[in-house]
Amino acid sequence: MSISAKALPETALPLGEVVDLDRYPIDRLDTPEAMALVARCRAQLNDDGCVVLDGFIRPDALERLEAETGHLGPHAHYNSTVTNIYNSDGDPSLPEDHPVNIFNERTNGFVAGDMIPDGTLIRSLYENRAFQAFIAAAMEEPELHEYADPLAGLVVNCLKPGCQHPWHYDSNDFIVTMMTRAPEAGGTFEYCPQIREAGNENIEAVNAVLAGDRAPVRALDLKPGDLQIFYGRLSLHRVARVEGERDRHTVIFGYAREPGFIGRAARTRKLFGRVAPIHEREERNGLKRTDTLQD
Repeated sequence: MSISAKALPETALPLGEVVDLDRYPIDRLDTPEAMALVARCRAQLNDDGCVVLDGFIRPDALERLEAETGHLGPHAHYNSTVTNIYNSDGDPSLPEDHPVNIFNERTNGFVAGDMIPDGTLIRSLYENRAFQAFIAAAMEEPELHEYADPLAGLVVNCLKPGCQHPWHYDSNDFIVTMMTRAPEAGGTFEYCPQIREAGNENIEAVNAVLAGDRAPVRALDLKPGDLQIFYGRLSLHRVARVEGERDRHTVIFGYAREPGFIGRAARTRKLFGRVAPIHEREERNGLKRTDTLQD
């Protein structure tokens, strides 16, 4: 289902023409400069589960990245629905004010990975071994693996004016993202660092945030070309409503600690409007999580 790349450059660029390797020497992780960078990332991730590397992408490459997601954006699957923070059905056996029974409007779009052509900068960066090795080092992981999920591995998230992605958790432990187009206003990324943990949904604190408590909420002024690593499995987060006339585009690089990661079929249908055969097989076989947390 790949989109024609005719309107896009057909060749990838060397890593040094895409990433500012002077500031972020991800191609030489054994140097003192890279070790200091990795240590800084690890400290921030341990502190609140989020690190942002501003100006990660060189300006010329950023123009091409914006053009790529601008070309792909019109092909995004949009849906307008209501969802709770777990992207699940409600539970009538629980109180009405339980988070599982609190629903908010979600209106955003996703370009699935199988629609992103080879030769695009976003795909070449996603598949770049030095980039993957740096992300793994920053997270203190021996290695990372590209998703086996053909839809969710590499994704462009698109929010038109008026769209939002309300409070939610991610189905995977972490997420790597990069904004390529900023809206005129709104679209702020907000999160509650590690508000839950395995075996503890921390319902009281989560309910307070859903009711408007801003005490645990942090907001990020993300800019195009910034690289973000975020532990979204434990940290409640959202993208506020986009305002103005300009879309908000963000590339999502999907990696997993173990090979073979596949998203749940039900959630995949919600996000992309369809599933792949591999999702249907996993749905029949029963996909299991190991952390006992709600999706």
